[in-house]
Amino acid sequence: MNIPCGRSIVAFASGALLALGGAVRTLAAPIPPAIDGAITTDPARDEAHPAALYQLAIQSHDAVMFGVFYRATGGDPHPTVVLLHGLPGFEQNGDLAQTLRRSGWNVLIFHYRGAWGSGGTFSFTNCIDDVHTVLEYLRAPENVARLGIDPRRLALIGHSMGGFMAGIGAMRDPGVLGAALLSAWNPGVLANPSPQREKAQLEEFRSDMGPLAGTTAEALLEEAKTNAAAWDLAGHVAAWNSRPVLIVESDDFLHDDDVAIAAAVRKSPPAQLTEIHIPTDHAYSDHRIALAATLLGWLKQLEPPRLPRHSERVRGSGITDPR
Repeated sequence: MNIPCGRSIVAFASGALLALGGAVRTLAAPIPPAIDGAITTDPARDEAHPAALYQLAIQSHDAVMFGVFYRATGGDPHPTVVLLHGLPGFEQNGDLAQTLRRSGWNVLIFHYRGAWGSGGTFSFTNCIDDVHTVLEYLRAPENVARLGIDPRRLALIGHSMGGFMAGIGAMRDPGVLGAALLSAWNPGVLANPSPQREKAQLEEFRSDMGPLAGTTAEALLEEAKTNAAAWDLAGHVAAWNSRPVLIVESDDFLHDDDVAIAAAVRKSPPAQLTEIHIPTDHAYSDHRIALAATLLGWLKQLEPPRLPRHSERVRGSGITDPR
């Protein structure tokens, strides 16, 4: 789901000043220095524990999923973001991963089963399960140690279909600190779609088939319609249990659906909702810095106590080939 809308753009830059409590705002304030530094300045190199990039192969049922782990500099366990791409995922958001890593977050980007060379069959049901698998992978003691992860500080950030995966992943996993939904797709709107909407959705799925294996556009549409009520983000906001949720809307074909999700969250106190509108296309093509600043500002909310100091030192990563 990477269709640009081609709308006109206005200036936008900020993240730390996001409005809590549900107000939709377009901000033009200067980016605060703490956030600006993570966007523009490389951190000091830690010779003992430098930042690194690792290739991962994650077993999910009978298939192997491929992923990339952006490890933050420093030996202390780091909070970790799972950055979920859309359908099919032409926009990988690697620039966001680099920015979040500079700010001290590890980032994992992976390909769902049946997508971009990962084994198995692609389906939305499998994607939901794959997110759960990845969260459990990040909590496994051997991976906590070798990747430098604080397993109590895991967050989900997703774009488009990945926004749906982030939302439902947080709903189903109470250990996730929060979820950021960037122009999120909500299959709940397909519960009783108009013929026009159903046709448009089918055509969009058809344009996404290239990197996907074991499915068809018609099968994806049928799966989404069958599960629409159960997967309706707006209908199940109480499952977020007042954890921080960020909803970012753009001037795209999902704008109204995202506004509806935010409205539902606002009616479910004590919601910790941050809702913001960035006037750009679905891929945030000319507002990448604004998007990065928005995420950095929101992530500052997710700051529970760190692990005790004596438990923080990472030893023997077991990964010998950073690339």
